[in-house]
Amino acid sequence: MLRQIEGSRGIAEGVALCRPQVICAYPITPQTHIVEGLGEMVKTGGLPACEFINVESEFAALSVAIGSSAAGVRTYTATSSQGLLFMAEAVYNASGLGLPIVMTIGNRAIGAPINIWNDHSDAMSMRDAGWIQLYAETNQEALDLHVQAFRLAEELSCPVMVCMDGFILTHAYERIDVPSQQDVDAYLPPFEPRQVLDPAEPVTIGAMVGPEAFTEVRYLAHHKQLRALDRIPQLAAEFAARFGRESGGLIRPYRTEGAETIVVALGSVNGTVQEVVDEMRADGVAIGSVGITSFRPFPLAALRAVLAGARRVVVLEKCLAVGLGGIVSDGVRKSLSGIALNGYTVIAGLGGRAITRSSLRRLFDDAGRDALAQVTFLDLNTDLIEHELEREGSARRSGPTAEALLRRLGSVSSRIG
Repeated sequence: MLRQIEGSRGIAEGVALCRPQVICAYPITPQTHIVEGLGEMVKTGGLPACEFINVESEFAALSVAIGSSAAGVRTYTATSSQGLLFMAEAVYNASGLGLPIVMTIGNRAIGAPINIWNDHSDAMSMRDAGWIQLYAETNQEALDLHVQAFRLAEELSCPVMVCMDGFILTHAYERIDVPSQQDVDAYLPPFEPRQVLDPAEPVTIGAMVGPEAFTEVRYLAHHKQLRALDRIPQLAAEFAARFGRESGGLIRPYRTEGAETIVVALGSVNGTVQEVVDEMRADGVAIGSVGITSFRPFPLAALRAVLAGARRVVVLEKCLAVGLGGIVSDGVRKSLSGIALNGYTVIAGLGGRAITRSSLRRLFDDAGRDALAQVTFLDLNTDLIEHELEREGSARRSGPTAEALLRRLGSVSSRIG
């Protein structure tokens, strides 16, 4: 049924349709509205046979999720930013134990300095933790990915993060097609766990593993992700057949036929990229784009097939590997092994900075002339950078960088140095 609702409410209703039996979460912006909505449903009886467990921290939230999933019940949680970092140990434990937990990440920047707005730093920090990571372009896709995520997690016995851009999606009101319970039940069967803590049949889960088997354990976790490369498109095709719309999959090519320049990105920015691609195509520019839905496992073969005929690729990243540059770019480079084309990394949208059509048009025009640096920072305030470098070079006690930049911009009034 089509409804005009907030993205977070849409996710809450989509998760509820998956019939979770335990939900445990700790509030942190911008995912709070999701678990508030689920808590309301549990309290009012709209989500029967489900226990909503209030906890004292994000670490406790995922720890409870690990316990409930190990006990054999369908389990859900959500977090964002510093909350994901706080539960980092449990993030690795959940995947190492092979527990099919589904967790929403309301993507948000990581401090310091503190910032509540969107980029992909939080989920990227856990990219090698063993969780499948799926990135939503729209609120409709975010809802659809949650339904697919429970199916994928439980088939592989592997946890799944569904990543959606904080505020841009979580707090946006859009028209969403909320599926019926009947259709979700037909697509997502009742949970049949691969491992269960049962006092009647005691087993050990999470035993100490020494050098004699640790590599093999890790390899099998890696093998699950490789299996997911086949299963994700299959589940997306089944979803399309059942619900009548395309959603999910590994990648989403857009006007890549005959494209000399292809832009690669994750998340909601793909919508803006596609608008600029349309404008430039109308002007006769051979450009296209690819949205990556499955960041982990990384779709090397699928991406290679799309990029192989291009002359250049621009990877637009909402995260920074400090001292290196791009993170998504690393996977893109691996997918292009042996293929000669020009590759550029563009860091954009950090801390919620707007990524505008006009800025992207200038960027893509420069890329078409191969006039980009290997690593480019979109809309970087170079005057501000130069002033701060000069200030730091002139005084040993130059004070904190963030406050100095804000003072220069007129955002704070205190004086340092």
